[in-house]
Amino acid sequence: MTTRRSFLHQITGSVLALSVLPRMGWAEELSPDPKTPDGPVLRVAIMGLGSYGTRVAEAMRGCTRAKLVGVISGTPAKIRQWQTTYGIPEKNCYNYETYDAIKDNPDIDAVYVITPNALHHDAVLRVAKAGKHVICEKPMAVNARQGQSMVDACKAAGVRLLVGYRMHFEPHTLEVIRMRKEGAFGSIRFFQGLSGFIIGDPTQWRLNPQLSGGGAMMDIGIYSINGSRYMIGEEPVWVTAQETKTDPVKFKEGIDETIQFQLGFPGGAVASCLSTYNLNNLDRFFLDGEKGFAELFPATGYGPIQGRTNQGELQAPVVTHQTVQMDEMAQILLEGKQPVVPVDGQEAVRDLAIIDAIYHAARTGQKVRLGAPGQV
Repeated sequence: MTTRRSFLHQITGSVLALSVLPRMGWAEELSPDPKTPDGPVLRVAIMGLGSYGTRVAEAMRGCTRAKLVGVISGTPAKIRQWQTTYGIPEKNCYNYETYDAIKDNPDIDAVYVITPNALHHDAVLRVAKAGKHVICEKPMAVNARQGQSMVDACKAAGVRLLVGYRMHFEPHTLEVIRMRKEGAFGSIRFFQGLSGFIIGDPTQWRLNPQLSGGGAMMDIGIYSINGSRYMIGEEPVWVTAQETKTDPVKFKEGIDETIQFQLGFPGGAVASCLSTYNLNNLDRFFLDGEKGFAELFPATGYGPIQGRTNQGELQAPVVTHQTVQMDEMAQILLEGKQPVVPVDGQEAVRDLAIIDAIYHAARTGQKVRLGAPGQV
């Protein structure tokens, strides 16, 4: 089955290769020796044992601050397999009917929800009610209203809600953000984000609106939305969008095939982006300022990310994204560490509000005004 994740894996190489360029002094901080934990360890249960859940589990073998200790799945055979593969005790195994009982399990600190998009909302509310921190894969929900209710529920329960924005910890990405903040590119004028691939199996959940909540925009387009925000460093104030659908059978009602969208920012920058399930060879960010530029290509694949600026090639370490993500999230949850770019639930609500506006703009042909601008 061809999916976004298998496609990005093919175009960007093996995710599990962890190599570091020695000239970068901060590489060791991002990818420490997995045998030498240097602080408290976050004990994580993964909900949803599909391809991406497996990818996260494999990446966590290299973590120093996060450990896989539990599973939640509706498939008993998968639970047994994971028990054998990852040494998970029976007492930390749950199905979708029983996982509320994690409230009585002191050996689990957090649950990483990696299920189809439309199932995130209820799962996060149940995990929060059980008193556990939540990490939710993106998109966090199918619309901003749902997303905000998840944020509110976690706050009321006294637990933290983080979202799987792995690119917020990726070294090439962080280097571009650092350069932009230091004024290396001058005033930012333009951003281009291209996110897409040709989707395969027409029976998969990503093409079922009841499970996905949308099409390419929810799956891959969110990368360009989020990327425009952290690359430009501002919140958009308006959006326009145009939808193209060439196969209404495969891309049924509620499943977008291709959407081009434009975002306007308070500093004057404009973003021009493409989200599609019908084109390959797309995974590129381009940032242009009055003094220089930055390009990431691939920009969001599992690795290695590559980039260049007007000053030359980016020499940043190559890391396993999910390993770094989980170690960093452990420090956020256990020690209050502040990431360069937020990964909390409110960050996800901002993306969801933009997705809501893009869909509205595509339906109506109107320019949609967004909320008050802020800073990333």
